[in-house]
Amino acid sequence: MEPVLVAMAVTATSEDDGFSLITDKVSYNLTASDVTIVTSGNRRIPAHSGILASASPVLMNIMKKTVRRYQRYGAKRAIKILGVPCDAVSVFIRFLYSFSLTEDELEKYGIHLLALSHVYMVANLKQRCSRGVVDGLTAENVVDVLQLARLCDAPDVCLKSMRLIQSQFKTVEQTEGWKFLQEHDPVLELDILQFIDDSESRKKRRRRHKKEQNLYMQLSEAMECIEHICTQGCTLVGPTNIVDVNKSTTVPFGGKSKPCKAVSTCYGLQLSIRHFAVCKKRSNENGCLRCKRMLQLLRLHSSICDQPESCRVPLCRQFKKRVEHDKRMGEDTKWKLLVRRVVSAKAMSSLCQSSKKNKCDGEAE
Repeated sequence: MEPVLVAMAVTATSEDDGFSLITDKVSYNLTASDVTIVTSGNRRIPAHSGILASASPVLMNIMKKTVRRYQRYGAKRAIKILGVPCDAVSVFIRFLYSFSLTEDELEKYGIHLLALSHVYMVANLKQRCSRGVVDGLTAENVVDVLQLARLCDAPDVCLKSMRLIQSQFKTVEQTEGWKFLQEHDPVLELDILQFIDDSESRKKRRRRHKKEQNLYMQLSEAMECIEHICTQGCTLVGPTNIVDVNKSTTVPFGGKSKPCKAVSTCYGLQLSIRHFAVCKKRSNENGCLRCKRMLQLLRLHSSICDQPESCRVPLCRQFKKRVEHDKRMGEDTKWKLLVRRVVSAKAMSSLCQSSKKNKCDGEAE
């Protein structure tokens, strides 16, 4: 009979059918055990019913059912734990006593301990085994681990396994585990393929959403630049600018020009405004594509602007009047959605800028 090493001495009393326990001395040998654990290799591990019952509600129920039968014949109770290696059972029993588990044991018996912790409802061991099994996932063992995780109700292990299969599907597809899965568990195979398809769809939606958000942020930035050009003035156009002949630069009245926050956007809009002012194709039937885009930007500004009477952006009031007329005739739903998205992007941009400014001020202090 091989003794189990534990971190403290345990003595089970006979009160309440042997389920109360006292722990007071340091030792490495089990004495006065009242239950025997039988493993697959017929190894017998002495243990204490009180310790096992306190650590596992399943073991408590097993011992409660068998206690009267064994007391009648004056024999020790025997609990069979089969289907896993003998050493894994020894590590499992020792954990019930000392709650200790080494990294080597977790690496060697992690899958077996996960199954035992699920069957006997040892929650803290199940959490540790789940983390250890996830750390040891490879393309070769991921299918087997996934099958076990589904049986052991370990959703975190299932999710990590699914993600690994998705990221290394071509490699996993060549393994024996995947071939066995295709032959014996087509339902799980379908679930995996559905997960991969859903993940790809989510990636496409995220990319499309990110692209749309970038577009809305660019339009929001363009709206700010149009206001900046037409009110404060910038390098090429603007009603309040004067030209410094010596330096060939444009400076606003009353001070030096500040660096523009969006130089490329602002410069492109300035060129478009200058082109819009002198373009002769604007009134033709086919029209000018560049002027049409500029008109759309001006219309978008008018839809966002909340001070049309004092606004200095060209055509702002005219577009406002046109919007009032369109409301009577019926609104353009797509345009209304675009305006709402751009306003939202503008608000988010303002929040980001204010948070960055507060952070910089805090670091400066």
